[in-house]
Amino acid sequence: MQSHLLLEALLFFYLYSIVSVILYLVALPILLLLTLKKKYRSSIPARFFLWKNPPLATDGIWFHSCSFGEARALAPLLERLPQEALRMTTTTQTGKSVIDTYTTQSRYLPFEALLLGWQKPQKALVVMEAEFWYLLFAIAKAKGAKTMLINARMSDRSFPKYKKMAWLYRRIFAKIDEVYAQTPLDKARLEALGACHVTVTGNIKLAQLPQPVKSLEKPDGLVVCAASTHEGEEEGMLEAFVALKAKRPDARLLVVPRHPERFESVASKIQKVAAQTGLIWQRYTQKHQMDADITLVDKLGMLVDLYAVSDVVMLGGSFVPVGGHNAAEAAQFGCKIISGPHYFNQRDIYEAVVGIDVVEPSQLTRRLCEYGMLRATYLQTKTDIMPIVKSLNDVLSD
Repeated sequence: MQSHLLLEALLFFYLYSIVSVILYLVALPILLLLTLKKKYRSSIPARFFLWKNPPLATDGIWFHSCSFGEARALAPLLERLPQEALRMTTTTQTGKSVIDTYTTQSRYLPFEALLLGWQKPQKALVVMEAEFWYLLFAIAKAKGAKTMLINARMSDRSFPKYKKMAWLYRRIFAKIDEVYAQTPLDKARLEALGACHVTVTGNIKLAQLPQPVKSLEKPDGLVVCAASTHEGEEEGMLEAFVALKAKRPDARLLVVPRHPERFESVASKIQKVAAQTGLIWQRYTQKHQMDADITLVDKLGMLVDLYAVSDVVMLGGSFVPVGGHNAAEAAQFGCKIISGPHYFNQRDIYEAVVGIDVVEPSQLTRRLCEYGMLRATYLQTKTDIMPIVKSLNDVLSD
């Protein structure tokens, strides 16, 4: 029986590897075209052609995270481990900007078809959230690493899709030694997909929330922050603010687009509204002040600083189907938070925050004008990362 299972596992490994190589070859023309885009100019050559992307040094603790937020959330865990043991990978340019600050052993994660020759033996592989790459886990485990999935989650939206591919995820989880889930519901869903040794530790993103980098002077009046906005959200937020301004003349709006490439298009939208209503607007980078009716914050890395001086936050990424953003960063300052209904990627954090007001986009104007009835938010749950720390320290001491 054991030999039969081993043979079956080997056949799956080789079949999966062949499919990965085929997909890689088919995608090559598209990948070459994408390298011309500034957004992918460093990540695609590194991930798909190993350009300036040598293997990590051996015998370390290898952390893999996808996005900027995931990479940043690792900080409280990394602080409890020896810096010389850290190995880091990511798949995005913004994620790379974060892991570069942790260690010189930071790389883009190569595409699966290239991993077999690239991966070197490590003491442990620690993967954040939902990066379910079969070869990543399988090769690491075959080369002696303890394999771990941390901050694991399974949203209402994702779970039905994953269940349809349960046969694949059972293979993946067979290569994962330990899973640390965000909530008991995540634990149950992950176990239904084949996960074993699952521990609930809470959301790592709540273990150490980012603090203000710079202390800003709070503008006079009621400060409203349109935070991490995406295409299709600014129009409704600007309309809501104009209505509020008619009732509360001292109100001020800070508009913070999520992506810097949208600064110019958002500036055009604000300029149009200002011309129609007689409101005064400005770019933050022109005067480094927020004394106008509307200020476009066209500078990265300021959002937490702005939360610290905001009274009301309209949280972007939730009024269009993006999935929401981290409400806890604003809740730590007691901000009143208005969110749209599309927060499916942040459900766990929303459950940890008391007082978020969720409305349909069509109700945003009415709810903002009723700001006095909104509750100040606060965090009701914390995270315990010590079981993860202990597991990794045990690996280092072996």
